[in-house]
Amino acid sequence: MRALVCGGAGFIGSHLVDRLLADGHAVEVVDDLSTGSFANLAAARSAGGELKIHNIDVTAPEFLDLVSLRRPDVIFQMTALSPASAHAISSVGSAAQVVAALEAARLYGAAKVVVGLPATLLYGEVAVRDIPAKEGKFADAVNVPNVIARAILDLLSVYREVHAVEYTALAVSNVYGPRQRTEDGVVASFAAALAAGESPEIYGSGRQTRDFIFVEDVVDAYVRAATKGDGLLINVGTGVQTTIAGLWKAMSGASGLRPTTVKARPGDITRFAISPVRARIHLAWAPFTDLADGLAALLGGD
Repeated sequence: MRALVCGGAGFIGSHLVDRLLADGHAVEVVDDLSTGSFANLAAARSAGGELKIHNIDVTAPEFLDLVSLRRPDVIFQMTALSPASAHAISSVGSAAQVVAALEAARLYGAAKVVVGLPATLLYGEVAVRDIPAKEGKFADAVNVPNVIARAILDLLSVYREVHAVEYTALAVSNVYGPRQRTEDGVVASFAAALAAGESPEIYGSGRQTRDFIFVEDVVDAYVRAATKGDGLLINVGTGVQTTIAGLWKAMSGASGLRPTTVKARPGDITRFAISPVRARIHLAWAPFTDLADGLAALLGGD
């Protein structure tokens, strides 16, 4: 398979590049390095295999030129609604990035586009009775990123129906692991506090829950989605809720550091987890790293 990874120098994208190369695929990376880093691709560049890296924006004309030359079989769109774009103006740009990938696939015959979206933006605040959330049961949109996330699903559907561009959309829960930027996830933020010997900040009571999933598990779902799950939105999560306070307790161990509580952020979700049942059926995928093992790998530097 010849894969093109948009955002391949980012957190999840770079891990996907590692996995694709290890599996023997040819990989083209496209990244404007606005949030990604060439350092994330150090292992990929030294691992051998067929890897090419292009420092361009997916919405630039050069992107279509590249796709016309390389003719990838699958385009992985990793840049849509990343944590760094989770506000109104940048989230609108995410829709343009997805359209760019779809247009490239339409014009130059890529067999599939795989798009990842933050599950919290798709589902919002989930009623207790509906946790873990199943695909398609969306709460009312309360901000622009919510609207854009759902619009991207409509774009994928239209391109499939009108232009025969196949897709799989992955609704991804709270990913953590090596290479994640401190500002992009609570696990990374806590890990940085531990490394510095500082007390972290916890917003609100700390009783709010999230569905934490290790990056290697997520990458496995992306790879499977290249050939499975056509035309579907599929959750990629564990279905397990972990409180933020419980996460810090699991990570801090005997450090003796106590978190500082600060005012809850407006619109912060109270509880969250998503069901992985559809992924088991359509991707033959299930999470395989429990939280304790994932945290050990992260904090141990593996």
